[in-house]
Amino acid sequence: MKQIYLTAVVLCLIALVGCSPAPKSMEAKAEIEIEGDTALAKAKRNDPSLIRFLDEAAGYAVFPSVGKGAIWVGGAYGKGVLYENGQAVGYCDLTQATIGLQLGGQAYTEIIAFQTKQDVDYFKTGNFAFDAQATAVALKADAAANVDYNHGVAVFTMDAAGLMFEASVGGQKFGYQAK
Repeated sequence: MKQIYLTAVVLCLIALVGCSPAPKSMEAKAEIEIEGDTALAKAKRNDPSLIRFLDEAAGYAVFPSVGKGAIWVGGAYGKGVLYENGQAVGYCDLTQATIGLQLGGQAYTEIIAFQTKQDVDYFKTGNFAFDAQATAVALKADAAANVDYNHGVAVFTMDAAGLMFEASVGGQKFGYQAK
């Protein structure tokens, strides 16, 4: 039984890793940048303390819509934009595979703030990943005011839609491509 779950997770990862971080067309690139700016504006409206937090960050990645679904074995995928000094500098993607007690689907926005230029540069290498122990802060009024960086990053999420029950183990992996 464990081999079936492991095989399913590996297949999900293979399917997700085949995606490219950068949109193919100029129109798609412009669209993801607009979606990133829109998600960022909404997040800042929900939590005005996020404005100062991101202004002081060396950079941040915005994933406007991450889709996640699971029936025991789950996966998630989303495309985003990396910002430095408030300007879009590249495109990124997020892949996730999980295994455990989980059922449902959801969409959410994820923002990852980087504390130093070295943290941003490491993200750009494509070797950046979160393990199962990474935690995210739900964006609501003044949530960012009380957030500290953990290993150079701070993660914020904002629900868009969906309902999901989850008690699972998994991690997130990121890809990057310069503009």
